[in-house]
Amino acid sequence: MSLYEGASMVERKMSEAWRVFRIQSELVDGIEHLSKLGYAVSVYGSSQLHEDNHYSQQAETLGRILSASGLAVITGGGPGIMEAVNRGAFGGKGMSVGLNIDLPREQVANNYQDISLDFRYFFVRKFLFVKHAVGFVIFPGGYGTMDELFEALTLVQTGKVDPFPIVLIGVSYWSGLIDWLQQTMLSEGCITQDDMELFHLVDTPEEAADIVLRYHARVLQDAELI
Repeated sequence: MSLYEGASMVERKMSEAWRVFRIQSELVDGIEHLSKLGYAVSVYGSSQLHEDNHYSQQAETLGRILSASGLAVITGGGPGIMEAVNRGAFGGKGMSVGLNIDLPREQVANNYQDISLDFRYFFVRKFLFVKHAVGFVIFPGGYGTMDELFEALTLVQTGKVDPFPIVLIGVSYWSGLIDWLQQTMLSEGCITQDDMELFHLVDTPEEAADIVLRYHARVLQDAELI
């Protein structure tokens, strides 16, 4: 049965109108709760990679390094890589933030969040991932991680956001994708060599943190000159 089966046209239009108010409410609430957050690093990765996984251990280290520097970290708020990053950041100088999403297979928020927000709409959540970001760090993950990666690349490529660093952690994981970008997309003229320069590929959390922290230092320096 469809969502609107048996509903009148007026009822359908009213339902769509109320959805606009729900979206607006979710957006305003998210902006308000993060209004004093300051600069942050958004970190993505699989919900399926848990504490005994190498990448999860790296994610916890990254969260600890970034928080110790005073930067907030923002994750999707769930298990796996997200939990590891929040766990590393929790109790540090920077805030540990989770932007949780309602899913058919229910996502349970991890226990390492100074600020925990819940969202119905992916696009509102995505906006808040970007709003405070001075960097995106991408660990191995699935479709959701890929979605966030290419969203960030598109925003930087099109000039819709300042060109913050986008860092991929895991040379062995990402190399096949990068080879395809180089050998297929670039060779067919669908992207340019400049587009291939929009991201960094590293193997350790220390390397990723160094790239982001150096960019953050430039942002602070530029702000002082204004």
